[in-house]
Amino acid sequence: MAQTEPNLDHDVSWFLLPSYWAKTVVAFISFLCFANSYDGDFVFDDSEAIINNKDLRVETPLGDLWHHDFWGSKLSSNTSHKSYRPLTVLTFRINYLFAGGFYPVGFHVINIILHCTISVLMVDVFSILLGGLQFSNKGRRLNLAPKTSLLAALLFAVHPVHTECVAGIVGRADLLCALFFLLSFLGYCKAFRENKEGHNFSIFWVLVSVSLGAIAMLCKEQGITVLGLNAVFDALVINKLNVLELIQKLLHKDKSLENAGLLRKGLLFRITILMSGGASILYIRWRIMGTGPPAFTEVDNPASFADSLFVRAINYNYYYSLNAWLLLCPWWLCFDWSMGCIPLIKSVSDWRIIALAALWFCLIGLICQALCSEDSHKRRILTLGLGFLIIPFLPASNLFFRVGFVIAERVIYLPSIGYCVLFTYGFSLLSKQAKKKKILAVAVLGILLINVMRCALRSSQWRSEEQLFRSALSVCPLNAKVHYNVGKNLADKGNQSAAIKYYREAVRLNPKYVHAMNNLGNILKERNELREAEELLSLAVQIQPDFAAAWMNLGIVQNSLRRFEEAEQSYWTAIKHRKKYPDCYYNLGRLYADLNRHIDALNAWRNATVLKPEHSLAWNNMIILLDNTGNLAQAEAVGREALELIPNDHSLMFSLANVLGKSQKYKESEALFLKAIKANPNAASYHGNLAVLYHRWGNLDLAKKHYEVSLKLDPMAPGTKENYNLLRRKLEQLQKKGGA
Repeated sequence: MAQTEPNLDHDVSWFLLPSYWAKTVVAFISFLCFANSYDGDFVFDDSEAIINNKDLRVETPLGDLWHHDFWGSKLSSNTSHKSYRPLTVLTFRINYLFAGGFYPVGFHVINIILHCTISVLMVDVFSILLGGLQFSNKGRRLNLAPKTSLLAALLFAVHPVHTECVAGIVGRADLLCALFFLLSFLGYCKAFRENKEGHNFSIFWVLVSVSLGAIAMLCKEQGITVLGLNAVFDALVINKLNVLELIQKLLHKDKSLENAGLLRKGLLFRITILMSGGASILYIRWRIMGTGPPAFTEVDNPASFADSLFVRAINYNYYYSLNAWLLLCPWWLCFDWSMGCIPLIKSVSDWRIIALAALWFCLIGLICQALCSEDSHKRRILTLGLGFLIIPFLPASNLFFRVGFVIAERVIYLPSIGYCVLFTYGFSLLSKQAKKKKILAVAVLGILLINVMRCALRSSQWRSEEQLFRSALSVCPLNAKVHYNVGKNLADKGNQSAAIKYYREAVRLNPKYVHAMNNLGNILKERNELREAEELLSLAVQIQPDFAAAWMNLGIVQNSLRRFEEAEQSYWTAIKHRKKYPDCYYNLGRLYADLNRHIDALNAWRNATVLKPEHSLAWNNMIILLDNTGNLAQAEAVGREALELIPNDHSLMFSLANVLGKSQKYKESEALFLKAIKANPNAASYHGNLAVLYHRWGNLDLAKKHYEVSLKLDPMAPGTKENYNLLRRKLEQLQKKGGA
């Protein structure tokens, strides 16, 4: 299929490399940008999508992946996020199996490899978008724009906005989607390999393209948009359709539409295949989803909850302008843009209106050029550039359904292709006018180098949650979630005083932020500031009555305040809202134990272990309560049952050893004590109770040894000093008798 169009490379001062070396350079540079993220931790959403996702574990049947969302919840559940990405989850599962556990290195390496692969494919994609589609007599596709396609691929490879997709493991959904998206596009191009007159095509490759589009959507929802892009490409490049001319003919009811290319042989048939395939995929997707769209909250996407259509429209367009700015100047990057990070525009007097006016001024100008230019080469490049910029972004635009974010850097991974096309075309136009082309080339090279450094810096920030969250404080200081996450990270590290400061700021910025209230209440509870903790937790459940965790924590505080009836009611309310809540049953059991309601306590702890068989604390409390109430046989049975389920838990070994010692099963008790001490050698109580066992058993020297170890570890250990003194007196008496 011949294309006689001007060569975009002619006036561009840039590197001209053979195809193999161009792809090697792109692969190396893209690797260089993100290589330092390979040994990063699991951060932010990785915890929910990977660590807490049961679909990654061997015991979960593979078939469940096709009925669960990205986070491991049932799609039919009203609480499901409805993000259906089974193939992405499958790759996580394979990572988990090969690594033998949750080791992030393997996950990160795969992400880096995927981005390098996509960047290499971009050389071929950009050669088609910028140079057109032409094949040799042997059916081999020709690269008519080797210099500009290399430049565009490098721009894509080093764009800092891609860091979230590459350095954040959950970004694999976008990477896999992009990979199959590009393969679908390239497959569609192959359908015209034997096309010499514009009439012949391979239906096989059209169907392959549709299938790859379906696979892309099973990686992330955006993938379906490739079918629309293929249709646009077919009309503009294969059939050389002039949209403006077509519109004019339609308006004038011109019967010569065939000359406009619309009814050219095969176009409508191919469009029908693409539309039918897309409709079928969407229908199946909707059927699998089970219920309506996901229910998001106002803090996720405040503009979508605005009562005024005007306010919604203005803010949506402002969000679009911010996404465009991130493509143009990706310096201010943030892991989360919700929770007040971007205050709503509520009046036309807001100066930020300028941003969306500038966006539409540029877009309308580009659209006019794409439609009205007499240069078919210019029309094609601008239309394809705008197509790649806009069409993959449509699922995130709020136009068809509400999305659960304000801005998400990961969703502009694919639209950045369109940006790179437009940037490169603009560079070629400037090069054509410039007298000193090398200075222009050096400037672009400088942009690439700055982006490489920015990628490396941003990748290092994504290596740990502390760096990631703190990096957002300067970008989104009004974002309550940023302060919440900084506080949570500090609390996890034991720095409660600093955590309180950030939790308080999160609540100040968003007075309805129940999760911040819950976590702050927890810390205050641990610091015995019970009154304020109760106030915060009571407010949290008032704002969100079905917040089970807050109800449970409120019950713990009320229990500490010795308001037992209120505590019991709070626990049961938590269980009402979360049926399977083992930790709440555990705390309910503790309440009943404090009230000497032993049967109720044992039942509550038994429920906890049924729901969570590895709940060590519940097992331990059952053993101790049965031991303390003289039910040694039952305590022994429960202890043995617990150790079968959690064989390496030293606290269970210790509790069962105590029971066996009281039952005079000294040998077995000794073995468990020694095993517990091996697992936790610095526990003073373990040595002290083993000493008591030896004391009873008559092994006085060993008893003396372990009493001394226990007192060395904890000189104030209750009862140990008295027992040790008794033993010493007994040993002295034995020595006197022996001497006599």
